[in-house]
Amino acid sequence: MPERIFNFSPGPSILPYPVLQQAARDIVNFNDKGIGLIELSHRSKEFMAVADETESLIRQNLHVPDNYKVLFLQGGASSQFYMIPMNLLGNGKKATYLNTGTWSNKAIKEARLFGEIDVAYSSENSKFNRVPENNGYSVSPDSEYLYFVSNNTIYGTQYQSFPEKDSVLISDMSSDICSRPVDISKFGLIFAGAQKNMGPAGVTVVIIREDLLNNTPDNVPTMLRYSTHADKGSMFNTPPCFAIYCVGQVMKWLKENGGVEEISKINEDKASLLYNAIDSTDFYKGHAELQSRSRMNVSFNLPTPEHEAQFIAEATSVGLDGLKGHRSIGGCRASIYNAFPKEGVEKLVQFMEEFAKANG
Repeated sequence: MPERIFNFSPGPSILPYPVLQQAARDIVNFNDKGIGLIELSHRSKEFMAVADETESLIRQNLHVPDNYKVLFLQGGASSQFYMIPMNLLGNGKKATYLNTGTWSNKAIKEARLFGEIDVAYSSENSKFNRVPENNGYSVSPDSEYLYFVSNNTIYGTQYQSFPEKDSVLISDMSSDICSRPVDISKFGLIFAGAQKNMGPAGVTVVIIREDLLNNTPDNVPTMLRYSTHADKGSMFNTPPCFAIYCVGQVMKWLKENGGVEEISKINEDKASLLYNAIDSTDFYKGHAELQSRSRMNVSFNLPTPEHEAQFIAEATSVGLDGLKGHRSIGGCRASIYNAFPKEGVEKLVQFMEEFAKANG
């Protein structure tokens, strides 16, 4: 393996190195066909096999029940902010949202174009440093669904357990899908932009319970109906072929390495190492409250902005890249998704200890 830095970027983010190697070969000559993967027709038998395998591996890794459709869509996770209420809400209906960060805020804004939105919980006043406990809010009985973001990349918060309410659950799992076991049967719909744990940017994976496909109002355009893509096996129009292929390769890598159950243990170990380093000194301070800490995105601050700028610059110079926090809160952020190696966390922890001694 050639020299590679440790990539802490929040997304697009690190991919498993074997996946990069295989993709590099296939993009030039796929299955010895003499043409590259991205030159294949999306309706060719070769690419249809790729798409079928990718869906099958997602179903295996996430234990997706048979009464759910797996869709490969475009437009990023942000397109789901309006597709969900367009398909599942409709005029005169109500939905409930939990506001725990930037992406739920954006989803709420879009949803209000289509119906009444009840924001049952918000941690905005505390700079989104926590997610709610299950009894910390109520859901109206006439609400069509309850929407929440399972992991918040910017603020480093994550639901340790999912809401248990008598409502259709919908979750944006863009930044922690496949990182821990999830009981899909408890959800009506989950979605994820691929560029954190599943693959490169370009495809959004939607897993939707089949009965919800019939809820779409008649005035929704064809391309924006979930049923359109479900009926055509995500081939209604030309899909993001290369991104789908890469998702399949990542799912194959995940399965070969013990699946979601095994990667969850590794993720817990990596996050514990980093949080222990933060908690062991007053020089570093985590943004998220203890019970809401994310295993995927660790946001933290140093004593001053000057310290943070120096920390980021020196870390970058020793191969620890992408540690600058989001512009909305500043500070530092280490994104340690599934493919991020424990070795990189260990090197960061060592650097943090040395930096604190030299500058504390």
